[in-house]
Amino acid sequence: MTDAKMAPEKRGAAEQLPLAFEHGSATGRDDLLVSERMAAAVSIVDAWPNWPSPVVILTGPEGSGKSHLAQIFRDTSGATDIVLQAGQGASQVAAAGPVLFEDADRAGFDEVELFHVINAVRQHGTTLLITSRSFPPYWNVALPDLNSRLKAATVVEIGAPDEDLLGQLITKLFADRQLYIDDKIVSYIVSRMERSFSVAQVIVDRMDKLALARRAKISRSLAAEVLETLEAADTCE
Repeated sequence: MTDAKMAPEKRGAAEQLPLAFEHGSATGRDDLLVSERMAAAVSIVDAWPNWPSPVVILTGPEGSGKSHLAQIFRDTSGATDIVLQAGQGASQVAAAGPVLFEDADRAGFDEVELFHVINAVRQHGTTLLITSRSFPPYWNVALPDLNSRLKAATVVEIGAPDEDLLGQLITKLFADRQLYIDDKIVSYIVSRMERSFSVAQVIVDRMDKLALARRAKISRSLAAEVLETLEAADTCE
């Protein structure tokens, strides 16, 4: 696929970006990108309900696939999302069946409620999946009994992405937007970008918006422009 020829731009004119639309991601089990770095996390979700402990905590950086795995867990187990605040009845829900709590490190939670939820899943033979960007010791939990329960949980880490996984992710993110990107352009991006899931998402989003604004194809020159902009932004910080 060759770079699209773009008409000369009027640099003095403001570039109009299209209105933002939500792009749904394919979150089925067959849509999951599996690499060595996330194999353990995939295995533990696939193994439900035969878990080594009733509480499993998935940790990994932004955009690493935690939400995708959480959706697979919902679909497989019929899990209910819970709010860990007083008066929300989370422990009663946990006693009745599998439950899910996402983004523990930033969503905020009542420590006593989480303690009661963990006790409920242990006593009633149900399960709890928690996702987080960081490990439990970094949640600054003050309740000693809760710390003890969290230490007994199974913690599985999703590692930073390698080039192969980043390439697959970029291709998938474009496909989610019903866009095709040539493998050579993907390789060009991956070889020059920060090794980060979230950065991959930013690159795809910016390329898509610029391509729409200019009515241009997804091209190497467009990728180069976005990468240069990101690099300049990092330099200014």
